[in-house]
Amino acid sequence: MQDTIEQALINRLKKGDGEALEEIYDLYAPVLLSISMRYMSCREDAEDVVHDSFIKILKGIKKFKPRFEGAFEAWIKRITVNTSINFLRNKAKMTGINGQIHDADTIPDPSTIDIDLPEKMEPETAIKLIRELPAGYRTVLNLYVFERFSHKEIATELNISVNTSKSQLSKARALLRKKVIIKYTLQQTVEK
Repeated sequence: MQDTIEQALINRLKKGDGEALEEIYDLYAPVLLSISMRYMSCREDAEDVVHDSFIKILKGIKKFKPRFEGAFEAWIKRITVNTSINFLRNKAKMTGINGQIHDADTIPDPSTIDIDLPEKMEPETAIKLIRELPAGYRTVLNLYVFERFSHKEIATELNISVNTSKSQLSKARALLRKKVIIKYTLQQTVEK
């Protein structure tokens, strides 16, 4: 594997070079923030997750060995996903949710609403709507759609059953569709 700019930065970081840390932070913080914002309901929590992720990256950097091109970015993204999940677990414990990942709300069937949805939506709008989902729905949706986890992997990661994972994903999709319908309907009303 040839020595890339990324590998040179990693080597400098392993030697304790503070400037390398700044360069890696500038290079990857926006990517990690976008990942954590998919899981968190507010930007402040997402920023805390990125901060905690960088601490874990620094603690583990000496043991990191790139096995393929892009391994470092994959590694730090995985750390951020895991840190996001742990943050949500800790927050659930502090708020007395008893560690349950799902919410008991019933979701009305959005298929009963007769409206044509837009074919395209701005990514920022989609992420905003995902961030508005309850934490359990949002977590399962992110793991399934963005991280490409199977329901079995999600169940193991979140300590829930496979059926709970499937149910949460279904409810997340239904609620997300409902949010899109509401947003689109409001948009059409304002435009008239």
